[in-house]
Parts: sequence; structure tokens; C-alpha cells
Amino acid sequence: MRIYVCVKHVPDTAARITIAGGTGFVETCKFIVNPYDEYGLEEAVQLVKKAGGGEVVIVTVGKESATASMRAALALGAQRGILVKTDAQFLDSRTTSLALKKAIEADGAPDLILTGKQSIDSEGMQTPYRLGQALGMPVVSDVVKLTIDNRTAVVEREIEGGGREVLEVDLPCVIGATRGLNEPHYPKLPEILQAKKKEIKVVPISELGLGAGGSCTEIVHLLATPERGKARMLEGSTREKVEQLVFLLEQENVL
Repeated sequence: MRIYVCVKHVPDTAARITIAGGTGFVETCKFIVNPYDEYGLEEAVQLVKKAGGGEVVIVTVGKESATASMRAALALGAQRGILVKTDAQFLDSRTTSLALKKAIEADGAPDLILTGKQSIDSEGMQTPYRLGQALGMPVVSDVVKLTIDNRTAVVEREIEGGGREVLEVDLPCVIGATRGLNEPHYPKLPEILQAKKKEIKVVPISELGLGAGGSCTEIVHLLATPERGKARMLEGSTREKVEQLVFLLEQENVL
């Protein structure tokens, strides 16, 4: 079984992001593997173990610095990686999905493709669907349970209202993983050291022949999230607290 896992190199949600130029940010902040992609990776590793053999291949579209996240992914059990190298800070889901498609097709025939249901930076939630459409494969996202039976995937996915639905899809297919599918393990030191020796093939995006059209989405302006104001404790009797609260709200032009 050959499983491709699409992994994105994203800024840590705990990192301080500094906006630069209005449409970009300073990339000296800490980057990590997109958390939703980790669920997909863990599931791929476990499926190969259950199958008694196979290969898990990481595919990433990003800058050279993305190899740091790829090494982290390789330490979790993937055998090798493919980096579609681009100098662009932002690629929309259309371009990203086409680049992933070309890289996967050039490498081999997938039995299964796993992604996260979304990335925590742009949160477009489109890449799994666009990738499946480009490859002519069925797509199921928000998956919390996955079982492979011969050439059929039985998936359980979350739906609105807290419900779940169970679907059967033929392989190969694209699965968008989410929290609850599994619990990603922490790599041990030997796994981290082994990951440094694993192959990461670098493919310039210009060599993939994506054709005309380019991105259909662009960043017009980036704004930093306003810092939360400090909490203020009100003291005194209930009446005094209410009077203070009303006064403060009037000062903030809320009332």
C-alpha cells in the first residue's frame, strides 16, 4: 500500500506574527506541521503497519524552509518526502492542489491520499476537494474513523449538529482528517535521528507544467489580531459593581 500524505508548513498558533508589507509576514516566527495533517500522517503510518507493508510519502508545497516540518513528519514514520519548492509566501488552494496532483502523479500511483481537513493559517478548507477533483478521486473530509477493506474505505465523518455519517468509497480516494481520528504519537530520539537521513526530493514548481491560469485568489491586506484588553476587577457591593460597570460601558461608548 502506497499512501501519500499532504503536509503543510504553517506558523505556530502560539507564535507572534509580525505583518510586513501589508500582504505578508516576517517568517522568523516558529513554524510547525499543520496539526490536522498530523492526524492524516498518524493514520497513514498505522494503516501501513496493519497492512504488513507499504510506504508513506510526505508531499509538501512550500519554501526550502518547509523541509523542517517535513523532517518532523518523517520522524513520525513516513519513509520519504517530496517538496514542491516555491518562493511564494502564499499559494491559493487551486495552485496548491494542482502542484500536489502533478507531484503525486510523477512519483507513482497512490492507493490513498490523506490530508488535514484544513490548514490553521489560511483555513480555506478547499485543498482536499480540489485535489480529489483534479485526480478524479472521491473525497471525504472531517473524517474521525477510517477502515480499509480490500479496495474500499469505510469512513465515519462529523456533520453539523454533532451527528456523524458513515460512507463507503472506492480506493484510491482523498481523505481529509480531523481531530478524533487518532492521537498522533511523539517521535522518539532514534526516530528523529533517522528522519535526518531520509530522502526529501525537491521539485521546483516551475518544472511541473501547471500551465496558464495561476492563482484565483490573492491576499489584498493582512491585519494583525488586536491584543485582548486586560481584565478589570470590580469591587464593592452588588450595587456599586453595577454602577461601575455602567460607567465603564458608557466610557467605551457601548451604551
